[in-house]
Amino acid sequence: MTFGAIAFAGMSGVIRHLAADMHPFVVAFHRSLFALFWMLPWLIRYGGTVLRTRRPLFYAFRAGFQLVSMMAGFYAVAYMPIADATAISFTAPLFATAGAALILGETVRVRRWAATLVGFAGVLVVMQPGPETFRPVALFALFGAAATAGSFLTVKELSRTEPPTVIVVFMVLYLAPMSLVPALFVWSWPTWSMLPWLVAMGALGTLGHLAVTRGFAAAEMSVVLPFDYLRLPLSAAMAYFAFVEVPDRLTFLGTAIIAVASVYIAHRESVLAKQKMTQQEKT
Repeated sequence: MTFGAIAFAGMSGVIRHLAADMHPFVVAFHRSLFALFWMLPWLIRYGGTVLRTRRPLFYAFRAGFQLVSMMAGFYAVAYMPIADATAISFTAPLFATAGAALILGETVRVRRWAATLVGFAGVLVVMQPGPETFRPVALFALFGAAATAGSFLTVKELSRTEPPTVIVVFMVLYLAPMSLVPALFVWSWPTWSMLPWLVAMGALGTLGHLAVTRGFAAAEMSVVLPFDYLRLPLSAAMAYFAFVEVPDRLTFLGTAIIAVASVYIAHRESVLAKQKMTQQEKT
């Protein structure tokens, strides 16, 4: 999870750099395309046998959520302070909790609902929804976080039966052609000087997803989730040195509120899961 935080913080910087001369949707397509190139050696080594799965529908759902998340998230990183976009992206676990209750029919009790509301209060602190301070582009970051929550739910389900590497491979196989469609409407060809940055972006994105997927598969979410919040100080430091962006204090305050709420939710889910397992063992 720590390595994933480092990779994604670096990728945010590359996105901002490329978006100065290229539409974020085109940047998103190249991220998917070069991620596919990075996975080709693995595919060639192990062959098509690793792509056999009985859950193609879940992979399609995951790719759809990830496409929306990527497009909205790249747009936000390109046009708003990177630290703010990163902070709002941390609401994904809050959306996942709401989605698990409203869509999957899971039982979410009062304490987790209360923590979810507290977390969204932290979002308001970051977004500062006043007539002079609110940035409409922040809605893209929020929408992207909601889509990421859908991706979280499908990945958690897939990780019960599917290897982490296969999950990532299917994602890039789906995303490369899917992301081309919106990119064509705003298309521009990259220059030769952009090529190293595109290669780096594909590598960082692929390694980041592999690391996070392995993290979710290896331990309970309550254990691994806190490490994801390293993305904020890492992204803030990178944005400061690369783009002279100074994060607002409210960004860190709002992120702290979101983080506390998200970690509490993950802790409660872990406690309830253990209680349920204990009851099943007794019966």
